[in-house]
Amino acid sequence: MKFYITTPIYYVNAKPHIGHAYTTLAADVISRFQKSQGRDCFFLTGTDEHGAKVALSAKEAGKDPQKFTDEVAQEFKTAWKNLGIEYSDFIRTTETRHKERVKKFLENLKEKGILYEGEYKGLYCTGCENFITEKELVDNKCQNHKKEPEQVIEKNWFFKLSNYTKQIKELIESDKILIRPEFAKKEALGLLEQGLDDFSISREKVSWGVKLPWDENQSVYVWVDALLNYITAREYPNLKGKWPADLQLIGKDILKFHVIYWPAMLLAAELDPPKELFVHGYFTIDGQKMSKSLGNVIDPNDLVKDYGTDGARYLILSQFPFGQDGDVKADMFKEQYNSDLANGIGNLLSRASNLIEKNFDGEFEKKESSSVKRDFNVLMLEYKLYEALKSVISGFSELDKKIDQSKLWNLVKTDKEKAGKILSEIASEILVLAGELELFLPETAEKIIKQFTQKNIKKQEPMFPRK
Repeated sequence: MKFYITTPIYYVNAKPHIGHAYTTLAADVISRFQKSQGRDCFFLTGTDEHGAKVALSAKEAGKDPQKFTDEVAQEFKTAWKNLGIEYSDFIRTTETRHKERVKKFLENLKEKGILYEGEYKGLYCTGCENFITEKELVDNKCQNHKKEPEQVIEKNWFFKLSNYTKQIKELIESDKILIRPEFAKKEALGLLEQGLDDFSISREKVSWGVKLPWDENQSVYVWVDALLNYITAREYPNLKGKWPADLQLIGKDILKFHVIYWPAMLLAAELDPPKELFVHGYFTIDGQKMSKSLGNVIDPNDLVKDYGTDGARYLILSQFPFGQDGDVKADMFKEQYNSDLANGIGNLLSRASNLIEKNFDGEFEKKESSSVKRDFNVLMLEYKLYEALKSVISGFSELDKKIDQSKLWNLVKTDKEKAGKILSEIASEILVLAGELELFLPETAEKIIKQFTQKNIKKQEPMFPRK
């Protein structure tokens, strides 16, 4: 069985931050779970490198756009390596393989008569890389970027989006495109109810982009270019056995593009839509949106430096349920690391291994699990990553309580056989929990399994040194 999972590709006008890391780590955890279930999982991520905003960022940095994008794309790769993220492919929209396949896709649509030339007159927000309507403005400014859009009149190529409203609605209502959580499905259907206008797939005034093969004066609209990464990375048009995607993870800020434009483009090309879109919420820091001006952007590399790879993974994934809006209390990272990891998992491992080493020559009889019952796989299949991780941490905590409640340090002196039986249960359960923890904290899980499967268990250096 194959499984194909994608993240959005990240815009390179800024360095990777905790929001990017959150989505990519979620994909990494799901990918590891699918592999643990025996599936051949392909995990795609990458960078979105074209458009006016990138060209402007490169200019401000005093660099050529290609050099600028090369550097930022490498920063994303480095961040993912530091976080132990194991993707199958990293697609960049400036790569030749991507650009050539984008051109092929659009030529195919043009031959089918789905694209047509027309004049576009509208308000364009460079920050959004999108045309916006007057009703979306607040005090004549874009709601997202607080800047007045510019009036643009230019010749563009258009996609007949209005042809696909009914089909897309049927796909979403019937769950042939399963959209989760439910709020996202309702929002998608609400967008369809408003009616769909044909949209411009090219830009005349944007030079940094993929050129239309039949009109070198036009660049492909950055969102069309970006969405196609999901199939260009799979060698479009040779997609047999590689498409559709089983799961596409997105943030709700890009919902419209993925539930309207993307299915329409695929239908037009006679390709299946993705099987499922999972939409996560907004990520705020101490109640505020991340921004350079507020100085509250969290670099995942800093978390790795302060707490190690698995410490950083834990702190990012354990903040709030996947799929909901959530707020991160940055000043609580140290306290959470110490309570859940150093004093939690770390303390249990130290106590259990010490008792086994000192009283039973480092040996224990492996028992069938388990004293702690959890529906771990059910949670993982529903992408309840936060709840699944919390259930594992709770499992370790229960074992720590078991040592306290049975007063094992005394019991080994008064009833060694009974103490040995309880310790065997605890050590066996630790191994079960480590197998589940591997999806979230792979380095830690590997160390635990190595420690508790060796012939003579010994107390080790703390897995999570206190901060």
